[in-house]
Amino acid sequence: MAGLEFGNVVEEPVRRETNHVGLILALSSSVFIGSSFIMKKKGLKKAGASGVRAGVGGYSYLLEPLWWSGMITMIVGEIANFAAYAFAPAVLVTPLGALSIIVSAILADIMLKEKLAGLGILGCLLCVVGSVGIVLNAPEERIMNSVDEVWQLATEPAFLLYALAVVSVVLVLTFHFVPRIGQTQVMVYVGICSLMGSLSVMSAKALGIAIKLTFQGSNQLIYSQTWVFGMVLVTCVVTQMNYLNKALDTFNTAVVSPIYYVMFTTFTIVASVIMFKDWDTQSPRNIVSEISGFITILSGTYLLHVTKDYGKDNSMGVYTNLPSHIYSSPTSSKQDVEAPGEEMPMRRQ
Repeated sequence: MAGLEFGNVVEEPVRRETNHVGLILALSSSVFIGSSFIMKKKGLKKAGASGVRAGVGGYSYLLEPLWWSGMITMIVGEIANFAAYAFAPAVLVTPLGALSIIVSAILADIMLKEKLAGLGILGCLLCVVGSVGIVLNAPEERIMNSVDEVWQLATEPAFLLYALAVVSVVLVLTFHFVPRIGQTQVMVYVGICSLMGSLSVMSAKALGIAIKLTFQGSNQLIYSQTWVFGMVLVTCVVTQMNYLNKALDTFNTAVVSPIYYVMFTTFTIVASVIMFKDWDTQSPRNIVSEISGFITILSGTYLLHVTKDYGKDNSMGVYTNLPSHIYSSPTSSKQDVEAPGEEMPMRRQ
């Protein structure tokens, strides 16, 4: 009994340490990705001033070092985001992706002179408050000693049922609803990429754990489960990106981004709670606080997108053109953005 108690005492600090590493990686990812969009946009503007703009089919931005600096910064951010899942639960990492919007909005205000209105500042504050609430109440990371342990969690009946339900719904949406209403109902495309996104995050977390253990000296690449997780990840990401691009090409970015954020994050949290049992060791108070933090972030994200995309033409600063037409006729993304890479960081999820 004394040995068991000692083991538990040792394990708790290890769990807290891994959570801290995951938190730092997630925050770093948001800073890198939020900064990358500003760098890319400045590069696009600089290239467009001396050549053909990307928005009308030009590729002069490929010769612009500033644009490539932004692309490299984004790749670094994505790597940090991937690594964060190996150290912290998805319940903590995924909602913090919204912080990249704050970084982008603040830098846009400073460097691009795209001023934040009152509602935009309120949106930033809500995102910060919600993020703090999630960080303070997030569950500790579950310690894994091999990829086989992750495989056992992934093959439990509860998660297999969830995965089967996701695949079934995606197939129905793809073959029944996409041909009929895909071009008029934003929920169809966004639903597909959000559902597949939840499975891609679970696969990414499993693969990240395997890579982390391999670097620590316990080679997990020799196990077939590692490669299965890798193949599932590639399949899910390709499907997810395909339908996310369709959604962004068909509907207004300000409509797609908030809906996608809430659906993707919700399904990811549900998948993580089922597979990794994140909430099993938490009190009802902690769980309610996490959900409240997520809703607060969602509200801030919505305000940021509304003020950015629907308040541009209102010189009085009153946002009267709110998105009451979410399910109306789609608009081309070419009208929404000046060029590739200028969209808000929400797209990268």
